[in-house]
Parts: sequence; structure tokens; C-alpha cells
Amino acid sequence: MSEAPVEGAGRQVFSPSTALALVLVGVFAFCAFVTLLAYAPDLQRSVQCRANVYSKCAIGFEGLSDLVRESGAATVISRTKLPAGRTEGLLIVTPEDTSVRGADSNITGLGFGGPTLVVLPKWETRVDPQHLTWGQKVRLLDPAAMPKQDILVAVKVARASGVARPVLNGLAGTPLQGLTLTPGPIESLQTLSAKDWIPALTDGAGNVVLAQVPSSNVYVLSDPDLLNTQGLANLDTLGSAVTLLRALRVGEGPVMFDVTLNGYQIDRNALKLMFNPPFLAVTLCIAGALALAGLQALFRFGAVRRTGRVFALGKEALTDNSAQLIRMAGREAKMAPRYAALTRSAVSKAVAAPRDLAGEPLTQFLDRLGRQRGAQGSLAELEDEAGRVGDRKNLLGVARRLYRWRLEMTRERG
Repeated sequence: MSEAPVEGAGRQVFSPSTALALVLVGVFAFCAFVTLLAYAPDLQRSVQCRANVYSKCAIGFEGLSDLVRESGAATVISRTKLPAGRTEGLLIVTPEDTSVRGADSNITGLGFGGPTLVVLPKWETRVDPQHLTWGQKVRLLDPAAMPKQDILVAVKVARASGVARPVLNGLAGTPLQGLTLTPGPIESLQTLSAKDWIPALTDGAGNVVLAQVPSSNVYVLSDPDLLNTQGLANLDTLGSAVTLLRALRVGEGPVMFDVTLNGYQIDRNALKLMFNPPFLAVTLCIAGALALAGLQALFRFGAVRRTGRVFALGKEALTDNSAQLIRMAGREAKMAPRYAALTRSAVSKAVAAPRDLAGEPLTQFLDRLGRQRGAQGSLAELEDEAGRVGDRKNLLGVARRLYRWRLEMTRERG
């Protein structure tokens, strides 16, 4: 009786096309994961509601960047320390509150010698779940969370209650001398005070909105609603922002927005270097090599090697085992003289050499016959070389030459 065939036996679990698709999807997913891991901070910056130039939400300053660009002035977003000695233009710095990861306030270390406008934060927000690039105001920022590093350690802020249309006056001896700004409605106007700082712009009650740090070209603006996207939605505030920037800007230099203090400084890491020239070429070469290796593994070449017995039987197994024992014993080189003697005996029988010849006379006879038949080399030289074999590599060389000499002597090679 024979056993009934098992249902489904021998069937492939996956077809070749399905397996190939799974591999390609896995490779693509891994490459996408590595790429996103390297560039995630850069890709997320435009969807986060934060007080910086990359943010599109109400408290962000992307609208101000667009305004400067549309007015014809050059716009630069600085992600590195600026070259020392530059004095033309205007640098706008927007430090964030201390709860923001990566935020810093090392303003004096930026290296710009021209006018620098520092805009203080004011609002605490969260992302609008319906529109990821928008923001929802939660509350006014706690004064204790205001940035306090560097020059801002001396700043104290105060806020008015309600919504009002302030009239801001430029004070004498400052770039805003004689200017009057009439922005639109401002909610909870934020003002500042700092010992020995020079007021440059005040409201109708004499509260300071813009002040200059002593012995420097740094100006601190207390209320960001005069420049952020929320404020620029009002035409009066937009006009006041243009006037303020023109008064502070020096010459025809660019208006620069610093983002290093917002955690967006250019950092060099191994993942980014993989995708940036000139290292991108190396990455592509490695990817190509892996693709070729995968292609080679995908297609079978040659016949399928069948699994043999665990313990082989027959002459071949006996020969293999003997060879392994000789190798383990380190006696391979000692086989060369015996192989030379075996070759001499086989050739002498094949050419019908006289039976009374042996040893050196037989070798001399075979060499004379070999010269007549045009054989390469001589048996005497091969025997001498076989006696001096010291390792496996030389053993193989001598064995090949002895085998070739045998074929030439016995006419086995055409």
C-alpha cells in the first residue's frame, strides 16, 4: 500500500513575482525610513506652530519674510554663524520661550556687526488639528518662560489689558527719531523694561516697545504682533512693520532671519552626509552593488545541488576521508616523491620500457624518450623538485607538471 499524497505538498508558498514585490517594498521602506530619519527636523519645521521664520501659523514670521521679499529687498535665512565684519542690512532674531526644545538665546554670538532686531515671544500656541500649518492661541506666555539667556536676562515684560490701537513714537537719537507708527489693534500690548537700556519706540503712556542695548547695535522689540503673520493681516500694522524695518536697515544689505537660535542650525551627521555630495556618489555605488548582489541571488545559476548522505559510502567517500586525514596530519608535502614515482611507473608501463630498468636508469631512459617525443621538461628535474616540496602550494604545482608530462609521454593529449 502506498501513502496518499498530502494535499498542497510541493506547492510554493509565494510566487516569484510576489516574493520580488515584497523585497522591493521592504527595500523602499527601509530607504525611505533612513532618509526621513536624516531630514525629519527640516521637513517638520514648516508644520510646527512656532515663533520663527519657517512657521506659517499666526505667531510665525513667514509672512514677514514674504513681505520683505516682495518689497524688493534681498532675504536670507541664516542657519550658520554669520561672517564677521558684515555691517550692512538687518538681522532679525526671534528667540523662543524656554519650553521649546532646541531654543537658545546666545544673541551676541551670532557675529553680525550691523543692526540686529530681537523680537520677544508672546503667545503660547498649539497646532490646529484641522490645519497642521495653522496654530491656535492657548494663552499669553508666562513671563517666567521668556528667554533669559545672554542680553535678555535684564528684560522684564509687562502687558496691557484688552485690545487697543497704540500710537508708537520714535525717540530722538535713535534710527526711529521723528517717526510715528499707528498699527492696527493689538491684543494685550507687550512692553519691556531693562536697566540702562535706551528707549527707541514708546507707546502713548511712555512704555517702551523698542529699546536699544547699551554700547551695541542690538534692538529688542517687545511685542511680536507688530511683525508676525497675525499682525500683518492688518494693513495698518503691515505699514508700520515696513516703516520699522526700513528705519533699522542699513544700506542695501539683505534682511536676514536667524534660525540658529530656534534649533535649525546646519548640523553635519553621518546620515545627512550619505545623501549630500560628494558622499552621495559613494551611497549610490553601495546601493548599486547591493542591487546587483540581490539580482544575482534572485536568479539561480547551475543545477540544484542535491543533499547527500550524512555519512557517505563508496570509493569517493573513502578517498575524501583519506585526503582529509592526510591534510590534518600535515603530510601533504611528503606525498610529492611518491606521486613522482607513481607517475614514472605508469609511464614506463605505457611506453613498454625494459623491465630490467629501475631507479635512475629508468629515469634517464624516459627522459631520452621524452626528448624524442617533444615533451616539456624532464622527469629527472621533476623528481628532484618533488623531493624539495615544502608546502601544499608547491605540491600542487609539481603535481600539475608531472601530470602534464605523463599526458605528453603517453600521447593522451592531442
